[in-house]
Amino acid sequence: MSSTPQSGGLGEFLKSRRNAVTPAVAGISNWGKRRRVPGLRREEVAQLAGVSVAYYVRLEQGQAHNASDEVLLSIARALCLSQTETEHLLDLAKPSTMKAPPRIRPEQAHPLSLTMLESLGTQPAVLLGRRNDALAWTPTGHLLLAPHLPFDTSDPRTRPSLPRLLFLDPQVRDVHPDWEAEARTYVAYLRLISGKYPNDSRLAELVGELCMKNADFAALWASGHVAECTGGTKHFQHPLVGALTVNFQVWLQADTPDHRLEVYTPADGPSADALALLTTLTHENRESFAERSGRN
Repeated sequence: MSSTPQSGGLGEFLKSRRNAVTPAVAGISNWGKRRRVPGLRREEVAQLAGVSVAYYVRLEQGQAHNASDEVLLSIARALCLSQTETEHLLDLAKPSTMKAPPRIRPEQAHPLSLTMLESLGTQPAVLLGRRNDALAWTPTGHLLLAPHLPFDTSDPRTRPSLPRLLFLDPQVRDVHPDWEAEARTYVAYLRLISGKYPNDSRLAELVGELCMKNADFAALWASGHVAECTGGTKHFQHPLVGALTVNFQVWLQADTPDHRLEVYTPADGPSADALALLTTLTHENRESFAERSGRN
């Protein structure tokens, strides 16, 4: 079950991108008015890429494993792929022996990343693992993203998975007024990572679980979209402080490049006030907990 969503690989991705490109976008004209496919035909992609139709068909069927970078880049241009999509295409086309072995031990936050996280103080931030697990967060980051969950993320068996929360936790879904955009970003990034780490069994299990339990995730996964996530804007309808908008920036740790530190800053004055209130609530919650612990 767990490996099925990723089993399509290169062929699945090529089909999804071929169906997404219209003849007009690809610069094709007068190739027949009656079309049975939503995007390009296989023979059209082959001609645009300068390869034989039979060879391109074998690529979509997963039967050609030694395609050169030159051929793959020609196909990327024919399909009008973005830079990130082209990177994903090259990842999928590499033999599995070229991939890094799966990570057996649970992910652990790098000490330097934890030091940087701690230095942020009251700034809302979260340290994300390869599969978008919350490896650690600042107190305000925790209260911003998942105030209903425990702060401690040290146990890999119970630490929050942000994709699971987004698709399976109604409380988290309700926080995002633009949930559809947030969901597309998460799924596109997971698909990008799945190409880089095809042997990651835990990632395959996550994708399989979400495909089975959430129809929205399954549809987004089937679309084949891939995207990097390095920055942007998030909107919240927060249960504690109301509406706020934050900008976020992702920072990478060189020693663990698949871990990302996501830092949030207010996008406007009202959002700055809301985050300030959230910081105050964070301190109050921690002081209250300390007092209760002292009495016990």
